[in-house]
Amino acid sequence: MPKTITIEARDGSGSFNAYVATPVGEAKAAVIVIQEIFGVNPGIRQKCDTLAAAGYLAIAPDLFWRLEPGFEADADVESEFKQAIDMMMRYNQDKGVADIQATIDAARDHVGGDHAKVGCVGYCLGGRLAFMTATRTSIDASVAYYGVGIDNLLGESHAIAHPVMLHIPTNDGFVPTEVQAAMHGGLDDHAKVTLYDYDGLDHGFAAEMGARRDEAAANLADSRTMAFFAEHLG
Repeated sequence: MPKTITIEARDGSGSFNAYVATPVGEAKAAVIVIQEIFGVNPGIRQKCDTLAAAGYLAIAPDLFWRLEPGFEADADVESEFKQAIDMMMRYNQDKGVADIQATIDAARDHVGGDHAKVGCVGYCLGGRLAFMTATRTSIDASVAYYGVGIDNLLGESHAIAHPVMLHIPTNDGFVPTEVQAAMHGGLDDHAKVTLYDYDGLDHGFAAEMGARRDEAAANLADSRTMAFFAEHLG
């Protein structure tokens, strides 16, 4: 059943809301759903609901709370898309990772304490943050869909201690071919990382709704994500 919880920021600067979807019965683990630049909008909430239906406690923190609490946008509305880009440009990603760690801590409290398994899945900006979460936090498994700028984070790959999965559309207008090549070059041989390419697809292909979605590819990627979480989270 969906609800909203409040989480205290680790730096003492305030608190932020998070959308929570709860499974029927005991959760087998928790998954943090990391938003795109469009906020915790209906699509991100649907991602949480789907994970809850699969038995996970799913939590989507409002990561833009320092800029505009409760911000939501539609990728198919040009004015809202531009506003979302502006939010991304002003967003402090390091503070965002700290907020994700606070969300991980809250999730563990809800599913059994310090030793409970918690994974994360992120999209777009959230895909980049999911990779940063894998290198900088206590997360147990991380999935990134069309993460932007991961080539600039490859120097942190030595810090990946738990499994990571990357979904990479080959015609991503925000992740050029040379960036994709750098990701493969830096991560293909990493024992903890699995990369999947989606030929001919563009950024946002796994969005829950709207013009960006490719149904077949989204279902394929999501099935891989669910299998990944089943293996590494239980």
